[in-house]
Amino acid sequence: MKCHELDYEILGDDLQTVEVELDPAETVVAEAGAMNWMDDGISFEAKMGDGSEANESMFGKLLGAGKRALTGESLFMTHFTNVGQGKKRIAFAAPYPGKIVPLNLADCGGEILCQKDAFLCAAKGTSIGIAFTKKFGAGFFGGEGFILQRLKGDGMAFLHAGGTVVRKELDNGVLKVDTGCIVGFTPGIEYSIEGVGLKSAFFGGEGLFLATLRGTGAIFLQSLPFSRLADRIIEHAPQQAGGERQGEGSVLGVVGNLLGGR
Repeated sequence: MKCHELDYEILGDDLQTVEVELDPAETVVAEAGAMNWMDDGISFEAKMGDGSEANESMFGKLLGAGKRALTGESLFMTHFTNVGQGKKRIAFAAPYPGKIVPLNLADCGGEILCQKDAFLCAAKGTSIGIAFTKKFGAGFFGGEGFILQRLKGDGMAFLHAGGTVVRKELDNGVLKVDTGCIVGFTPGIEYSIEGVGLKSAFFGGEGLFLATLRGTGAIFLQSLPFSRLADRIIEHAPQQAGGERQGEGSVLGVVGNLLGGR
């Protein structure tokens, strides 16, 4: 097995955390800022690269960091290693409400494509790269944009998605989805964008385009994309007299004024 073998436990319901158990010398790689807590005896280091190649050159690390920059992610990833004796536990969570999806990449054909902000953490040895969408329409109008993250390996990887996560299996089938609801899919799935018609778009409230997924493989969907949640929050945020949105924390100020009789 190329990747480190991780044991884990998912904690919580709608605001989930994954607690990973590390044996001595085992390492988990995570997005910067994803760690919640960890046992004493775990060391961490920000590195350029995912550590999937033991003797990767500096040029290779810079290339990998540049690819991550294209997805809008940090240039560095944090490597957490159990340097103590006995088993140690470390927890990770995403910055918004949702579910954590544990994936054994060996059961997914060794690879999965996911939206750029879905990756949370993975066993060391997992290759975390990028994949370009093949069609201009999919990149320009799709919720995932031109670039998806590609996870490759034979160990555990953890994705995060908003709301409830649903797994769909296609057997030479077709599924049409709101573009923002796609979390990830296996390589046997083709991804394209199709228009829904102006009348349906303007009066149906579903947008101008839907993603069409066809082929054979697994698809992971989220019921509440973060962009949809953010739009609702902005829509209902209080406004100043000039029509500008008030800054973060203003909601508490309004509640305080109401309680104070103002």
